[in-house]
Order: sequence, then C-alpha cells, then structure tokens
Amino acid sequence: MTETIDAPDRSTHVEDDLDDFPEDDESRGGRRYYAEILLMCFASLLLEVSYTRIVSFKLYYYYTFLVIGLSLLGLGTGGVIVAISRRLRRTPTDTVMTGGLLVAGLSVLVGFVVVARTPIDSLIIWDYGTRASVGNLALLIVICLALFASFVAIGVMISTLFGRRASDVGRLYFADLLGAGLACASVVFLLLWIGPVTTILLAGLILSLTGLRLAWRRGLALRMAGMTLSGVFALGVLAPSLVPKVRADSTKAHHYESDLFSRWGAIFRVDAYEVSPDARLLLHDGMLGSAVHRWDGDPSTLGRFDRDPRRFPFATSGTTRDNVMIIGAAGGNEVLASLHFGAEQIDAIELNPVTYSLVTDEFADYSGHLAENPKVNYVNGDGRSFLKRSSGDYDLIWYPAPDSYAATNAASSGAFVLSESYLYTTETIEESLAHLTPDGVVAAQFGEINFEAKPNRTTRYVSTARRALENSGVDDPGRHLLVITSPTEGPGALSTILVKREPFSDQEVADILASMDAVPGAVLRYAPGHPVEGETATIVATASPAELEAWYASYPYDMRPITDNGPFFWHFTPFSTVLKHFGDPINPYDTEDSVGERVLLLLLAIAVVLGAVFLLLPFVTVRRIWSTLPRKATSAVYFLALGMGFMFFEVSLIQRLVLFLGFPTYSLTVTLASILLSTGVGALLSERVAGRAQRMIVPLLVALGVLTAFYLVGLPAITDALLGWPLVGRVLVALALLAPLGLCLGMFMPLGLRAVAGMTDHPREYVAWGWAVNGFASVAGAVLTTILGMMFGFDLVLVLAFVVYVGALASLRALTGAAEAAA
Repeated sequence: MTETIDAPDRSTHVEDDLDDFPEDDESRGGRRYYAEILLMCFASLLLEVSYTRIVSFKLYYYYTFLVIGLSLLGLGTGGVIVAISRRLRRTPTDTVMTGGLLVAGLSVLVGFVVVARTPIDSLIIWDYGTRASVGNLALLIVICLALFASFVAIGVMISTLFGRRASDVGRLYFADLLGAGLACASVVFLLLWIGPVTTILLAGLILSLTGLRLAWRRGLALRMAGMTLSGVFALGVLAPSLVPKVRADSTKAHHYESDLFSRWGAIFRVDAYEVSPDARLLLHDGMLGSAVHRWDGDPSTLGRFDRDPRRFPFATSGTTRDNVMIIGAAGGNEVLASLHFGAEQIDAIELNPVTYSLVTDEFADYSGHLAENPKVNYVNGDGRSFLKRSSGDYDLIWYPAPDSYAATNAASSGAFVLSESYLYTTETIEESLAHLTPDGVVAAQFGEINFEAKPNRTTRYVSTARRALENSGVDDPGRHLLVITSPTEGPGALSTILVKREPFSDQEVADILASMDAVPGAVLRYAPGHPVEGETATIVATASPAELEAWYASYPYDMRPITDNGPFFWHFTPFSTVLKHFGDPINPYDTEDSVGERVLLLLLAIAVVLGAVFLLLPFVTVRRIWSTLPRKATSAVYFLALGMGFMFFEVSLIQRLVLFLGFPTYSLTVTLASILLSTGVGALLSERVAGRAQRMIVPLLVALGVLTAFYLVGLPAITDALLGWPLVGRVLVALALLAPLGLCLGMFMPLGLRAVAGMTDHPREYVAWGWAVNGFASVAGAVLTTILGMMFGFDLVLVLAFVVYVGALASLRALTGAAEAAA
C-alpha cells in the first residue's frame, strides 16, 4: 500500500521536472514556424488525396477510406507520441522540426514503394480460414502501416507546436488549415497535370526541402541527409519513368500500365489495350470501362449497329431521334450508333478528362475525328449539370452504361467514393423527362452479372423510374416503361430500359419488339401490354403501391428508389443483412454484392481498434499525470464531437454541391478549400475572444442552427437558380456560401485547446490528449459518415452534425468555466 501511494508522487515529480524543462528559442521571440506548418500541412493533404487515387487503382474504390482514416490516425498518433515521449518533450523545437520534416520525407518515399509494389488479392481476404486469406490480410496490414507511417512525423510536429505554444494556437491552426486549403485548391490540377504518383513525390519533395532549409545551419550530416532525400524526390518528379510502377490487385484485368496508353487522372486512371484491329479497350482504375472503336468517318460503314442492342432506342418507326444527348459518352460508341440511326445533333457529355483527351487528341485519327464531326458536340463535363443547364428538348437522352465502378464512384474524386452516382436518382430521371420532346425517350443500359438470379441494377432503375414518373404526375407508370435484355460477350447480360414521358403507343411497342429479332439473344422482360410473369421489372412496373411495398419488404435485396439525398445505386444489401452474414465467404465474381458494405464495416472496426491502440492506449504510459487531468470525460466528449461533427458537415456539403459545380472533383476541392480556409480564419479570430469564450457559446449555437437550416432548405434553391452561371461564378458562390460555416467551426478547436491547457499544470499532455481524441473521432467519422448516409440519407447526417456540435458547445461551457476557475 505504501509503495502504491509513493509511486504517483515520484512519477509526478519526474514529469513536473520535464514540464519545467526550459523552452527553446521560440518562447523567446525566435522562429515561429508558421511557414513550416503551412508547407507540411500542404504536403500532407496532397498525400492524402493522391493516395485515394492510388488505392482506388491498386485495390477497389471502397478501400480509399483506408487513406482517409489512416492519414488521420497517423496525425493523431504523432500527437500521442509527443505526449508520452520524455525525449521529445526535452528536445528543442527546432530539432523536432528539422528531424521531423526529414523523417516525414523519408517515410513518404519508403511508404510509396511499399504501397506501390506490395502484391495483393483483396477478395481472397473474405475466403475465411485459408492460408491465402490470412496472407493477403497481412499484406493489407502492411499497406495500411505504410500509409499510416507517412503521416506520423507530421502529427509529431503539429502536436509539438500546438502543445508548446498554446497561446499562439490560433495562428498556428490558421497556418495549418491555410496549407490544407491551398492543397485542396491545387490538387485537382496536379492530379490532371502530373498524376497522383508524381504528386506524392512532390509532397515528399516539399517536406524534404523544408527540412533541408532548417537543417542547413545544423551540421553537415543533416545537410547531406536533406540534400540526398531532396535529390531523390526531385529525380522522381522530373523523371517519372524511373519511379516504381503501381502494382494493382491481382483480381483486376491488368496489373501494370499499358504500353499503348496509360494516364492517371483526378477521377480514375485510364489504360488502353488493343483487343482487336478495330477496338481499343479502356480500363478505368484497372476495371472494364469502355472502348474506342476504329472508324474511317464514313457513316455507311456502321452497319454493325443494326444487330446491336443500341438500336432499341431508335426502333420506333413513327418518330425520329434527331436531337440526342448522351451522358457518359466515353469512347464514342453510342455517338457512332446515333450517327448511324440518323441523328442530326448529338450532345455527347464525358466526365473524365483523360477519356475526353483520347477521343479528341491521342486516338482522334483512330476514331475518325469523331469529336470534330459537325453533328457532334463532344463536351468534357458533368452530364447532369449539362442537362440541368440545357434549354433545349431532346428526342433521346441516353445513359449508356456509365456504370463502371471507378467512373461513377468518382463523385468525390476518390475521397468519399461510396457516394455512388447522381446519374440514376429519381431527380435525374425527372429532369431527363422534363427535357424530352413529346415522343422523346430516356434510355439507360446496364450490364448485369447474372440477370436471371439477381437483376438488381435493372430492377432498381425501373423502381426509381417509376417513382420519377409518379412524381411527374403519371397515374399508370407501367405504360411508360419497357425493358429488354441481350447477351454480352462475357457471362452477363446488357439490360436496356426505355422510359417515356408519354405512354408508349401500341405501334411503338410493336416496333421495338420487332427490332428484337435483329439482335441475337434479345429477351423481353417487360413492355406495356406484354407483362412477363416472374420478372422483377414486370412486378415493379405494374404492381399497385401496396403490392409493391410488400414486394420490396420480401425481396432479398433493397430495390427501393434512390434519391439525391441517398444516391447509393449499388447499395443493394442492408447493413443488417451484411452483419448477419459477415462470416460467410463472398462470391469473388460478384464484387457488388455486399463487398463494399463489408469493407466499410471492416474499416469502421479497424478505425476504432487502431484508433484506440495508437491514440488512446499509449496514455497508459503517462497514466499518473493523465489521472490528474481534470474534466477528462467532458473534454473527451468535446473533442469527439469536434472530430465527428466536422466530418458530418464536410461530407454532406460535398454531396450537396456536386450538381451545382458540375464536375465532381470541383465539389470535393472547392468545398474542402472553402471550409478549411475559412476554418483557419475562424481559428485566427478565436484569439480575439479567447478571454470571453463563455459569451461565444450562444452566438455559436445560433449561427450553427441558422446555417444548418439554410443548407437544408435554402442552399438547393440558390444553387438551382444560379446553375446557369459560368463555372468561375459558381465556384465563387460556393466559396461564399460555405465560408460562414468554416468561420464558426474554426473557433472550436483553439477555444477547447486553450481551455484544457489552462486548467492543469500539464498543458502539453492535455493538449495532446485532446488532439488524440479528436483524431480518433475523425478516423471513425470518415467511415461512419458514409454508412449513415447510405442508411438514412445526407439530410439526416447534416442534422446530426448540428446535434453533435450542440453537445460540443455544452461541453465547452463546462471546460471554459473550469479553466476560468483554475486561473
């Protein structure tokens, strides 16, 4: 008992000695490190966004959450290391920054090589109990650790500066967020210009050069280390052909770059392969995407489309399809079909700038200069935004299977990529119907892996189209829908869904059915007056509302319509079902059945476990000091709320601005840049109210409540009204609309850190604790936000963000009160 009582006194005495250790020159008016923190945070965000592209190609799109979570985990772990390391606490700040920057650069170099070259088959992980499963799980952990390690040194440096200069935390936090905001503003350009691999090397070069600047006056060894590291990165940036190639998951079609054409982009990487003299296959992030076909410019050579399912939208004899819009034009195959069937004006919209450049430049001769055809307007942009801003009506609006995983899930440029696609929502179909001529038709085509057993894509689209028709005032949706399937070269089928604003006439139905004879293997699944018993398309198109609701409840997959609030077209399996069967092996040939949901749940569990291990458990080593910190429960709630609430706000607003900004990557970067920059300004302004934090609680509560209500109700009205503005104007409007939120959110972290630092004799440890808890919540929140959006929609996530911040404000009142009492 005596030893137990004495031990805390001895430990506390030692730690007090450490806290009394003399500060270095920054406390005596020396270096402030604003430039250093700005540059390393700039590099950190470049790393994070670039690695989402690398991981999406190497593994699958849903693994990009590894990057989001692991980067936050690494930053938080750096703070924990500072809190528990006596040596670091004794080390002068200049030494920590110099060594930290060089170590950060080295970790980027080593980490990239490990991530790029580690072979893996991620689908075998789910083949439980086998040696291959365990081995590939171990390889996944190796990749995780390599990603995680790239951010730890940055976290050490940030935490060191924040902990040693709590009185200056507002300016430091401003520099931190300014660097991240500037990275957001430039990363899309960099990804398009030099690609994610070179952008990662550029981030490493920035870190090593910043370290070299500090090392220059600290001795020959550090100078040589900085010069060597900087030279390696510079060589990689200037000569990317020398950089190790990224090796993709072995389940993907091709594991390496193509000799014919290979280019990274902000949306996905495109590799082109010659599959025949007349076709070049395009892979998107290593998965089947589209194709570019050889053409000599002569429409009379396109007779192959007479035997192709692309003829179905043109099959009605009494109408013409003169004016066509193709959303997801890709390599131009549907453009060729439209020319063959007599279209006079074709607006072809392609999202990916790399694919666009193939048709307009690299493969222009091969494709017969299709983009220069006087009947073709080939546009690089977002199809739905183009449609929304279009003033004309179309005879055909065509969505020709723009459903490769990489393409449609690039709605957040690889960050929150389970935000699936806004091309298939109820609102999109309503907008499409509104832009049709009286006899116009909307056509959507999907590949189905196994239509007979699981026609999920087709059924959900028919379900969503029915809802759109009902919302448009149609009493009998079944008269406006038609579904045909046809075989593909592989084991699956291509489904064609036709939707009309006016009912299909008997003659139109007869013409389309007659056209099926020319397409080998074509099968009718539903047409007005021709129901097919047992077909899900027939059931969804013709059932009464009560019958349909009962069928939805009994069907093994979720086939309910999707909306802009929850645009998760491929989320067929509820999370409750996924959890129930989590221990069952998956079908490696059907990656859309529960795999994404499994990975999300796995990543959430990994985030919680790794966060607890790396962020919270290490405080056991300083448990005696930690036990003396006051109001730990309150501070934990506060910093948890900040991490979780910030992610809720951020992701919800990214989703809400996709349509307005017209290009998915613009939504990601503009939203992040605006929030981060304005959050930095809010952190800077927090210094002016630091002495009256209690008085700020009610104004912050009112401001957040008003802003949340505005983003729920007012933001859609404004963005719809201004959608026709030029892009520059829309970007400026988005920045202005988001800035007030950032100003509010930016005050929370500095106010909380000052409060906890002011109520204890161990401010460094308490600041590190707050930083770690915030990082823990951010790691989990990165995954949880999307899970909640998939389950309940992003409107609810936005409301939850406000509720979480209300809890933070309540905790802040208690913390600031305790700090004032301690003072």
